[in-house]
Amino acid sequence: MRPSRRTPETAVQGNCELHYTDAGKRRQEIRPFRATSLFPECGIVIEKGLGALMSSIIIRLAGALLGAVVGAQVTSEIVLALPRLYPVRIPLTAIGLLGGGLLGSMLALWFWRWFERLMGWVLSALARVSLRDILLGAAGLAGGLVIAFLVGYPLSRIPGIGVYLFLAAVLVFGYLGFHVVMQRREEVTGTLLRLERGEGRDRGRWRGVPKIFDTSVVIDGRVADVVKAGFLEGPLVVPRSVLNELQRIADSSDTLRRNRGRRGLDILHRLQQELEAVQIVDDPKDTGLDVDARLVAMAKQLRGWIVTNDFNLNKVAELQGVRVLNINELSQSLRPIVLPGEELTVQVVKDGKEAGQGIGYLDDGTMVVVEGGKKYIGEKFEIVVTSVLQTVAGRMIFGRPKEGVQPSAERR
Repeated sequence: MRPSRRTPETAVQGNCELHYTDAGKRRQEIRPFRATSLFPECGIVIEKGLGALMSSIIIRLAGALLGAVVGAQVTSEIVLALPRLYPVRIPLTAIGLLGGGLLGSMLALWFWRWFERLMGWVLSALARVSLRDILLGAAGLAGGLVIAFLVGYPLSRIPGIGVYLFLAAVLVFGYLGFHVVMQRREEVTGTLLRLERGEGRDRGRWRGVPKIFDTSVVIDGRVADVVKAGFLEGPLVVPRSVLNELQRIADSSDTLRRNRGRRGLDILHRLQQELEAVQIVDDPKDTGLDVDARLVAMAKQLRGWIVTNDFNLNKVAELQGVRVLNINELSQSLRPIVLPGEELTVQVVKDGKEAGQGIGYLDDGTMVVVEGGKKYIGEKFEIVVTSVLQTVAGRMIFGRPKEGVQPSAERR
Protein backbone atom coordinates (compact mmCIF):
# COMPACT_ATOMS: atom_id res chain seq x y z
CA MET A 1 0.00 0.00 0.00
CA ARG A 2 1.44 3.34 -1.09
CA PRO A 3 1.76 5.82 1.81
CA SER A 4 -0.01 9.10 1.42
CA ARG A 5 2.14 12.18 1.06
CA ARG A 6 1.62 14.96 3.53
CA THR A 7 1.14 18.40 2.08
CA PRO A 8 3.70 20.80 3.56
CA GLU A 9 2.17 23.26 5.95
CA THR A 10 3.17 26.89 6.07
CA ALA A 11 3.07 29.25 9.01
CA VAL A 12 4.25 32.79 9.44
CA GLN A 13 6.38 33.78 12.41
CA GLY A 14 7.73 37.28 12.62
CA ASN A 15 9.40 38.18 9.35
CA CYS A 16 9.93 34.55 8.27
CA GLU A 17 7.86 31.75 6.79
CA LEU A 18 8.07 28.34 8.51
CA HIS A 19 7.59 25.33 6.21
CA TYR A 20 6.84 21.90 7.72
CA THR A 21 8.23 19.04 5.62
CA ASP A 22 7.18 15.37 5.51
CA ALA A 23 9.67 14.51 8.22
CA GLY A 24 7.97 16.94 10.54
CA LYS A 25 11.04 19.17 10.59
CA ARG A 26 10.82 22.89 10.40
CA ARG A 27 12.68 24.84 7.72
CA GLN A 28 12.98 28.61 7.83
CA GLU A 29 12.62 30.67 4.68
CA ILE A 30 12.21 34.35 4.05
CA ARG A 31 9.14 35.84 2.47
CA PRO A 32 8.94 36.29 -1.31
CA PHE A 33 9.43 40.03 -0.76
CA ARG A 34 12.99 39.52 0.55
CA ALA A 35 14.39 42.00 -1.98
CA THR A 36 12.42 44.83 -0.37
CA SER A 37 12.36 43.50 3.19
CA LEU A 38 14.21 45.41 5.86
CA PHE A 39 14.97 42.22 7.78
CA PRO A 40 16.61 39.54 5.57
CA GLU A 41 18.47 38.06 8.53
CA CYS A 42 16.42 34.85 8.58
CA GLY A 43 17.60 34.13 5.04
CA ILE A 44 21.16 34.80 6.13
CA VAL A 45 20.76 32.22 8.92
CA ILE A 46 19.75 29.58 6.36
CA GLU A 47 22.45 30.47 3.82
CA LYS A 48 25.52 31.29 5.87
CA GLY A 49 24.91 30.55 9.54
CA LEU A 50 25.01 32.49 12.78
CA GLY A 51 28.39 34.08 12.06
CA ALA A 52 27.00 35.83 9.00
CA LEU A 53 23.93 36.89 11.01
CA MET A 54 26.11 38.55 13.64
CA SER A 55 28.14 40.27 10.92
CA SER A 56 24.92 41.53 9.32
CA ILE A 57 23.68 42.93 12.63
CA ILE A 58 27.00 44.66 13.33
CA ILE A 59 27.07 46.17 9.83
CA ARG A 60 23.50 47.41 10.22
CA LEU A 61 24.27 48.96 13.62
CA ALA A 62 27.36 50.69 12.24
CA GLY A 63 25.36 51.98 9.28
CA ALA A 64 22.56 53.16 11.55
CA LEU A 65 25.03 54.98 13.82
CA LEU A 66 26.75 56.68 10.91
CA GLY A 67 23.42 57.56 9.30
CA ALA A 68 22.11 59.02 12.57
CA VAL A 69 25.18 61.23 12.95
CA VAL A 70 24.91 62.44 9.35
CA GLY A 71 21.14 63.01 9.73
CA ALA A 72 21.60 65.05 12.90
CA GLN A 73 24.35 67.11 11.27
CA VAL A 74 22.24 67.81 8.19
CA THR A 75 19.29 68.82 10.38
CA SER A 76 21.50 71.22 12.34
CA GLU A 77 22.72 72.83 9.12
CA ILE A 78 19.13 73.26 7.93
CA VAL A 79 18.10 74.90 11.21
CA LEU A 80 21.08 77.29 11.00
CA ALA A 81 20.19 78.17 7.42
CA LEU A 82 16.50 78.71 8.25
CA PRO A 83 16.24 80.55 11.61
CA ARG A 84 12.43 80.34 11.62
CA LEU A 85 12.77 76.58 12.26
CA TYR A 86 14.74 77.19 15.45
CA PRO A 87 11.73 76.65 17.78
CA VAL A 88 11.24 73.13 16.37
CA ARG A 89 14.93 72.26 16.24
CA ILE A 90 14.61 69.41 18.76
CA PRO A 91 11.87 67.53 16.87
CA LEU A 92 13.73 68.11 13.60
CA THR A 93 16.94 66.77 15.12
CA ALA A 94 15.08 63.69 16.35
CA ILE A 95 13.62 63.18 12.88
CA GLY A 96 17.09 63.55 11.40
CA LEU A 97 18.51 61.01 13.84
CA LEU A 98 15.79 58.46 13.19
CA GLY A 99 15.63 59.00 9.44
CA GLY A 100 19.39 58.94 9.04
CA GLY A 101 19.70 55.86 11.22
CA LEU A 102 17.01 54.00 9.27
CA LEU A 103 18.48 54.95 5.90
CA GLY A 104 22.00 54.06 7.06
CA SER A 105 20.79 50.67 8.30
CA MET A 106 19.12 49.96 4.94
CA LEU A 107 22.10 51.04 2.84
CA ALA A 108 24.86 49.55 5.02
CA LEU A 109 24.19 45.90 4.18
CA TRP A 110 23.78 46.67 0.49
CA PHE A 111 27.01 48.65 0.46
CA TRP A 112 28.86 45.88 2.33
CA ARG A 113 27.74 43.22 -0.15
CA TRP A 114 28.80 45.45 -3.03
CA PHE A 115 32.17 45.97 -1.31
CA GLU A 116 32.60 42.19 -0.84
CA ARG A 117 31.92 41.59 -4.54
CA LEU A 118 34.41 44.30 -5.47
CA MET A 119 37.09 42.84 -3.19
CA GLY A 120 36.40 39.36 -4.56
CA TRP A 121 36.96 40.64 -8.09
CA VAL A 122 40.17 42.41 -7.05
CA LEU A 123 41.55 39.31 -5.28
CA SER A 124 40.62 37.11 -8.23
CA ALA A 125 42.46 39.47 -10.58
CA LEU A 126 45.52 39.56 -8.31
CA ALA A 127 45.57 35.74 -8.14
CA ARG A 128 46.27 35.68 -11.89
CA VAL A 129 49.25 38.02 -11.53
CA SER A 130 52.68 36.83 -10.42
CA LEU A 131 54.18 38.09 -7.17
CA ARG A 132 57.01 39.67 -9.15
CA ASP A 133 54.57 41.81 -11.15
CA ILE A 134 52.69 42.85 -8.01
CA LEU A 135 55.89 43.97 -6.28
CA LEU A 136 57.21 45.76 -9.36
CA GLY A 137 53.87 47.49 -9.93
CA ALA A 138 53.73 48.64 -6.30
CA ALA A 139 57.31 49.92 -6.51
CA GLY A 140 56.56 51.81 -9.73
CA LEU A 141 53.41 53.34 -8.24
CA ALA A 142 55.29 54.38 -5.09
CA GLY A 143 58.06 55.97 -7.15
CA GLY A 144 55.53 57.84 -9.26
CA LEU A 145 53.75 59.15 -6.16
CA VAL A 146 57.04 60.38 -4.68
CA ILE A 147 57.78 62.30 -7.88
CA ALA A 148 54.19 63.59 -7.90
CA PHE A 149 54.62 64.95 -4.37
CA LEU A 150 57.91 66.68 -5.25
CA VAL A 151 56.40 68.25 -8.36
CA GLY A 152 52.89 68.87 -7.04
CA TYR A 153 53.68 70.41 -3.66
CA PRO A 154 54.93 73.72 -5.12
CA LEU A 155 51.94 73.74 -7.47
CA SER A 156 49.55 73.27 -4.53
CA ARG A 157 50.62 76.69 -3.20
CA ILE A 158 49.02 78.43 -6.18
CA PRO A 159 45.78 80.07 -4.95
CA GLY A 160 42.57 78.73 -6.38
CA ILE A 161 43.81 75.95 -8.66
CA GLY A 162 46.70 74.61 -6.56
CA VAL A 163 44.73 71.70 -5.12
CA TYR A 164 43.55 70.59 -8.55
CA LEU A 165 47.06 70.79 -9.99
CA PHE A 166 48.35 68.67 -7.11
CA LEU A 167 45.67 66.01 -7.70
CA ALA A 168 46.44 66.02 -11.43
CA ALA A 169 50.16 65.52 -10.69
CA VAL A 170 49.36 62.59 -8.39
CA LEU A 171 47.21 60.91 -11.02
CA VAL A 172 49.62 61.48 -13.92
CA PHE A 173 52.89 60.57 -12.20
CA GLY A 174 51.35 57.66 -10.29
CA TYR A 175 50.06 56.18 -13.54
CA LEU A 176 53.33 56.82 -15.38
CA GLY A 177 55.39 55.20 -12.62
CA PHE A 178 53.21 52.09 -12.61
CA HIS A 179 52.96 51.87 -16.42
CA VAL A 180 56.66 52.38 -17.18
CA VAL A 181 57.83 49.77 -14.66
CA MET A 182 55.27 47.18 -15.83
CA GLN A 183 56.14 47.75 -19.50
CA ARG A 184 59.85 47.23 -18.80
CA ARG A 185 59.54 44.68 -16.00
CA GLU A 186 61.73 42.09 -17.76
CA GLU A 187 64.59 44.58 -18.05
CA VAL A 188 64.12 45.54 -14.41
CA THR A 189 64.24 41.85 -13.45
CA GLY A 190 67.42 41.38 -15.46
CA THR A 191 69.04 44.35 -13.76
CA LEU A 192 68.11 43.01 -10.33
CA LEU A 193 69.60 39.64 -11.26
CA ARG A 194 72.86 41.34 -12.16
CA LEU A 195 72.96 43.26 -8.90
CA GLU A 196 71.87 40.44 -6.59
CA ARG A 197 74.62 38.69 -4.66
CA GLY A 198 77.14 41.14 -6.11
CA GLU A 199 79.37 41.29 -3.01
CA GLY A 200 82.31 39.28 -1.76
CA ARG A 201 84.79 37.10 -3.57
CA ASP A 202 82.18 35.78 -6.01
CA ARG A 203 81.12 39.24 -7.10
CA GLY A 204 82.43 38.75 -10.63
CA ARG A 205 80.16 35.75 -11.06
CA TRP A 206 77.07 37.95 -10.80
CA ARG A 207 78.20 40.48 -13.39
CA GLY A 208 77.93 40.21 -17.13
CA VAL A 209 75.46 38.52 -19.44
CA PRO A 210 72.87 36.15 -17.90
CA LYS A 211 73.31 32.48 -18.89
CA ILE A 212 70.02 30.59 -19.23
CA PHE A 213 70.13 26.80 -18.82
CA ASP A 214 67.87 24.39 -20.68
CA THR A 215 66.81 20.91 -19.55
CA SER A 216 69.40 18.99 -21.59
CA VAL A 217 72.42 20.80 -20.20
CA VAL A 218 71.22 20.36 -16.61
CA ILE A 219 70.65 16.61 -17.05
CA ASP A 220 74.05 16.26 -18.76
CA GLY A 221 75.75 17.51 -15.59
CA ARG A 222 79.04 18.69 -17.07
CA VAL A 223 77.94 22.30 -16.73
CA ALA A 224 78.39 22.02 -12.95
CA ASP A 225 82.12 21.37 -13.42
CA VAL A 226 82.35 24.20 -15.95
CA VAL A 227 80.73 26.60 -13.47
CA LYS A 228 82.92 25.37 -10.63
CA ALA A 229 86.01 25.98 -12.75
CA GLY A 230 84.90 29.58 -13.28
CA PHE A 231 84.39 29.48 -17.05
CA LEU A 232 80.79 30.77 -16.88
CA GLU A 233 80.43 34.32 -15.56
CA GLY A 234 77.29 36.32 -15.01
CA PRO A 235 73.94 35.33 -13.46
CA LEU A 236 73.05 31.66 -14.07
CA VAL A 237 69.31 31.41 -14.68
CA VAL A 238 67.05 28.34 -14.69
CA PRO A 239 63.51 29.08 -15.95
CA ARG A 240 60.70 27.65 -13.85
CA SER A 241 59.46 25.70 -16.89
CA VAL A 242 62.79 23.83 -16.99
CA LEU A 243 62.49 23.03 -13.28
CA ASN A 244 58.93 21.76 -13.83
CA GLU A 245 60.06 19.62 -16.76
CA LEU A 246 62.84 18.09 -14.65
CA GLN A 247 60.28 17.26 -11.98
CA ARG A 248 58.00 15.59 -14.54
CA ILE A 249 60.92 13.53 -15.85
CA ALA A 250 61.93 12.57 -12.30
CA ASP A 251 58.36 11.37 -11.65
CA SER A 252 58.23 9.29 -14.85
CA SER A 253 57.33 5.61 -14.70
CA ASP A 254 60.23 4.82 -17.03
CA THR A 255 63.33 3.97 -14.97
CA LEU A 256 65.82 5.57 -17.36
CA ARG A 257 63.87 8.83 -17.62
CA ARG A 258 63.34 8.88 -13.86
CA ASN A 259 67.08 8.52 -13.22
CA ARG A 260 67.86 11.29 -15.72
CA GLY A 261 65.36 13.62 -14.07
CA ARG A 262 66.72 12.94 -10.59
CA ARG A 263 70.25 13.51 -11.84
CA GLY A 264 69.18 16.89 -13.23
CA LEU A 265 67.58 17.88 -9.92
CA ASP A 266 70.73 16.81 -8.07
CA ILE A 267 72.85 18.97 -10.39
CA LEU A 268 70.62 21.98 -9.75
CA HIS A 269 70.78 21.36 -6.00
CA ARG A 270 74.55 21.22 -6.19
CA LEU A 271 74.75 24.45 -8.19
CA GLN A 272 72.39 26.24 -5.83
CA GLN A 273 73.65 24.94 -2.49
CA GLU A 274 77.37 24.31 -2.97
CA LEU A 275 78.25 26.92 -5.58
CA GLU A 276 75.40 29.39 -4.88
CA ALA A 277 75.31 30.10 -8.59
CA VAL A 278 71.75 29.51 -9.83
CA GLN A 279 68.52 31.46 -9.61
CA ILE A 280 65.04 30.16 -10.50
CA VAL A 281 63.15 32.74 -12.57
CA ASP A 282 59.51 32.77 -13.72
CA ASP A 283 58.89 32.33 -17.44
CA PRO A 284 57.26 34.89 -19.75
CA LYS A 285 53.48 35.04 -19.37
CA ASP A 286 52.63 33.46 -22.75
CA THR A 287 51.63 29.96 -21.61
CA GLY A 288 51.03 28.83 -25.20
CA LEU A 289 54.77 28.54 -25.85
CA ASP A 290 56.70 25.32 -25.38
CA VAL A 291 59.78 25.12 -23.16
CA ASP A 292 62.28 25.92 -25.95
CA ALA A 293 60.26 28.91 -27.16
CA ARG A 294 60.07 30.23 -23.60
CA LEU A 295 63.85 29.91 -23.29
CA VAL A 296 64.36 31.98 -26.42
CA ALA A 297 61.81 34.59 -25.27
CA MET A 298 63.47 34.85 -21.85
CA ALA A 299 66.92 35.18 -23.44
CA LYS A 300 65.64 38.10 -25.52
CA GLN A 301 64.03 39.79 -22.54
CA LEU A 302 67.04 39.38 -20.25
CA ARG A 303 69.50 39.93 -23.12
CA GLY A 304 71.19 36.71 -22.11
CA TRP A 305 72.72 33.61 -23.70
CA ILE A 306 71.31 30.09 -23.76
CA VAL A 307 73.44 27.20 -22.47
CA THR A 308 72.34 23.92 -24.04
CA ASN A 309 73.27 20.54 -25.51
CA ASP A 310 70.21 20.48 -27.79
CA PHE A 311 71.24 20.80 -31.45
CA ASN A 312 67.76 21.88 -32.61
CA LEU A 313 67.40 24.52 -29.89
CA ASN A 314 70.87 25.73 -30.80
CA LYS A 315 69.86 26.36 -34.42
CA VAL A 316 66.45 27.87 -33.60
CA ALA A 317 67.94 30.30 -31.09
CA GLU A 318 70.70 31.40 -33.47
CA LEU A 319 68.12 32.03 -36.21
CA GLN A 320 66.33 34.41 -33.81
CA GLY A 321 69.50 36.29 -32.94
CA VAL A 322 70.14 34.69 -29.54
CA ARG A 323 73.67 33.58 -28.75
CA VAL A 324 74.08 29.95 -27.66
CA LEU A 325 76.80 28.22 -25.64
CA ASN A 326 76.85 24.50 -26.48
CA ILE A 327 78.57 22.27 -23.93
CA ASN A 328 79.09 19.57 -26.57
CA GLU A 329 80.99 22.01 -28.77
CA LEU A 330 83.08 23.05 -25.77
CA SER A 331 83.84 19.41 -24.99
CA GLN A 332 84.83 18.69 -28.58
CA SER A 333 87.10 21.71 -28.71
CA LEU A 334 88.92 20.46 -25.60
CA ARG A 335 89.58 16.98 -26.96
CA PRO A 336 93.19 16.24 -27.86
CA ILE A 337 94.02 16.47 -31.56
CA VAL A 338 94.70 13.11 -33.19
CA LEU A 339 96.54 12.91 -36.54
CA PRO A 340 96.81 10.00 -38.98
CA GLY A 341 99.79 7.82 -38.16
CA GLU A 342 99.59 8.32 -34.40
CA GLU A 343 99.19 5.35 -32.09
CA LEU A 344 96.35 4.96 -29.58
CA THR A 345 95.40 2.39 -26.99
CA VAL A 346 91.76 1.38 -27.22
CA GLN A 347 89.48 -1.40 -26.03
CA VAL A 348 87.03 -2.83 -28.57
CA VAL A 349 83.63 -3.32 -26.97
CA LYS A 350 81.44 -4.39 -29.90
CA ASP A 351 81.44 -5.15 -33.61
CA GLY A 352 80.82 -2.45 -36.22
CA LYS A 353 78.44 -2.10 -39.15
CA GLU A 354 80.90 -3.33 -41.75
CA ALA A 355 82.28 -6.85 -41.82
CA GLY A 356 85.18 -7.38 -39.44
CA GLN A 357 84.98 -3.92 -37.86
CA GLY A 358 85.25 -3.34 -34.13
CA ILE A 359 84.05 -0.32 -32.14
CA GLY A 360 85.78 1.21 -29.14
CA TYR A 361 85.75 4.51 -27.27
CA LEU A 362 88.37 6.84 -25.86
CA ASP A 363 88.11 8.20 -22.33
CA ASP A 364 86.47 11.41 -23.62
CA GLY A 365 83.77 9.42 -25.44
CA THR A 366 85.20 9.66 -28.96
CA MET A 367 84.19 6.69 -31.11
CA VAL A 368 87.02 4.64 -32.63
CA VAL A 369 86.33 2.33 -35.58
CA VAL A 370 88.98 -0.38 -35.92
CA GLU A 371 89.26 -2.20 -39.23
CA GLY A 372 89.56 -5.93 -38.54
CA GLY A 373 88.89 -5.28 -34.87
CA LYS A 374 85.95 -7.64 -34.44
CA LYS A 375 88.26 -10.44 -33.33
CA TYR A 376 89.68 -8.14 -30.62
CA ILE A 377 86.34 -7.60 -28.81
CA GLY A 378 86.91 -7.30 -25.05
CA GLU A 379 90.65 -6.64 -25.44
CA LYS A 380 92.72 -3.49 -25.03
CA PHE A 381 95.46 -3.05 -27.61
CA GLU A 382 97.31 -0.47 -29.68
CA ILE A 383 96.07 0.81 -33.03
CA VAL A 384 97.40 3.15 -35.70
CA VAL A 385 95.14 6.05 -36.72
CA THR A 386 94.34 6.03 -40.43
CA SER A 387 91.85 8.96 -40.63
CA VAL A 388 89.74 11.32 -38.55
CA LEU A 389 86.18 12.32 -39.49
CA GLN A 390 84.57 15.41 -37.95
CA THR A 391 80.74 15.36 -37.97
CA VAL A 392 78.00 17.52 -36.48
CA ALA A 393 77.45 14.88 -33.79
CA GLY A 394 81.14 14.71 -32.92
CA ARG A 395 84.43 13.20 -34.04
CA MET A 396 85.13 9.67 -35.29
CA ILE A 397 88.56 8.06 -35.46
CA PHE A 398 89.37 5.25 -37.88
CA GLY A 399 92.34 2.96 -37.36
CA ARG A 400 93.81 -0.50 -37.73
CA PRO A 401 95.66 -2.78 -35.30
CA LYS A 402 99.34 -2.02 -34.93
CA GLU A 403 101.64 -4.42 -36.73
CA GLY A 404 102.56 -7.37 -34.59
CA VAL A 405 99.45 -7.16 -32.40
CA GLN A 406 97.53 -10.43 -32.36
CA PRO A 407 94.25 -11.41 -30.67
CA SER A 408 94.72 -13.23 -27.38
CA ALA A 409 93.18 -16.41 -28.85
CA GLU A 410 95.83 -16.54 -31.59
CA ARG A 411 98.60 -15.67 -29.11
CA ARG A 412 97.60 -18.69 -27.09
